[in-house]
Amino acid sequence: MTSTFLVFLGAGIGGALRHGVNYTSLKWLGTGFPYGTMAINILGSGIMGLIVGWLAFRAGEGWSQQARLFLTTGVLGGFTTFSAFSLEAVLLWERGQLGFATIYVLGSVALSLAALVGGLAFVRGLS
Repeated sequence: MTSTFLVFLGAGIGGALRHGVNYTSLKWLGTGFPYGTMAINILGSGIMGLIVGWLAFRAGEGWSQQARLFLTTGVLGGFTTFSAFSLEAVLLWERGQLGFATIYVLGSVALSLAALVGGLAFVRGLS
């Protein structure tokens, strides 16, 4: 239960940060391009790399599974799920599973776009 609460708390923080970045980018850069989402995805992936690298190579025994859950699944999960996608794709690649990495990246992007188009088409068909 503690783990779930930490993820919940972190996701709230991440979601608020995401809203702040989106709001600021719309205010400063306008609505012609999704600058905020792009920045969130890039920033979130970079921060995921920093956190995972730190926890794996520098943090030592003092960092718990709860801290990892709060930061990665919680805060970054609320900020962007693209960071988890990026981490998983790179982990497959680093393990030498290039075929799985390719299938994961292309499949996730193509099928996610297809699912969104399908959902839109379904709802439009209801009208």
